[in-house]
Amino acid sequence: MFDAAVIGGGPAGITAAMYLVRSGCSVILFESLTMGGQILTTDSLENYPGMPRGIKGWELADLFAAHLDGLSLERKTSAVLGIEGSAGAFSLRTSDGEVQARSVVICSGASHRPLGVDGEARLRGRGVSYCAICDGNFFRGRPVAVVGGGNSALEEALYLSKIVSHLYLIHRRDQFRGAEIYQKRVLETPNIEPVLSATVEELHGASDLESITVRDLKTGTLRNLTVDGLFIFVGMQANTDFVPAGVQMERGFIVTDTEMRTSVPGIFAAGDVRAKLCRQVVTAAGDGATAAQAAFLFLEELNAK
Repeated sequence: MFDAAVIGGGPAGITAAMYLVRSGCSVILFESLTMGGQILTTDSLENYPGMPRGIKGWELADLFAAHLDGLSLERKTSAVLGIEGSAGAFSLRTSDGEVQARSVVICSGASHRPLGVDGEARLRGRGVSYCAICDGNFFRGRPVAVVGGGNSALEEALYLSKIVSHLYLIHRRDQFRGAEIYQKRVLETPNIEPVLSATVEELHGASDLESITVRDLKTGTLRNLTVDGLFIFVGMQANTDFVPAGVQMERGFIVTDTEMRTSVPGIFAAGDVRAKLCRQVVTAAGDGATAAQAAFLFLEELNAK
């Protein structure tokens, strides 16, 4: 049995695993995809402390992962499908079998929320994308649209503007919500055309995306935009399909106290999977460190009984 099972290999999970191992705990770390989490879908980070000139997402992900090199922990690429048991005796059902752990730290992050419009699911991977870094190059020199008005949408639009011929930036409000510095850059970029107070109503294309229908929310008029790609950044939803029913949730995210403790003793949560205000790399790492320390103290209390 492991002292702690850490679920997720992004900044929160990597930090939690590192702190727990350095505290002398036996740790198993689950990451079903690639170490680094959402950092890998980010072109560059300009607000991570210690990197005043910015850093590429994949570079920071590699540095995070490298911090685990040489540490005594077990890494698994299997997916966690469910958690049963109670404090000090949890059983994790995974795609490779059962794993026992005395405590669990959930750092499974969040995924991009779909628009939920006609044609979206059918054309996913055929023009519809949720990752500009992953798919932007497929649309080099072609027209695309980006949906969203927060930092993610503005950052990804700026990245894509260097690749595509023309970019429609669609947002349902009359002004963007992202940081002023990103808004200024967007408005100064010649091939970005803001489409404000508008929503995407429908996607068109037999086998690949060909165009989208946009509704003007002030006039109700419909407009057809010819685009080869649609990049969607309208919020996140937590990856919590495996989380036991007893864990308190808020709008799909895990509720914790300031020490990352959930409503179930022995289960902790850190990073973007938590219900919180700010979801950034730096806050995820801080969450991971706090969760590890809280889990360590929990294990110490178990040992003292």
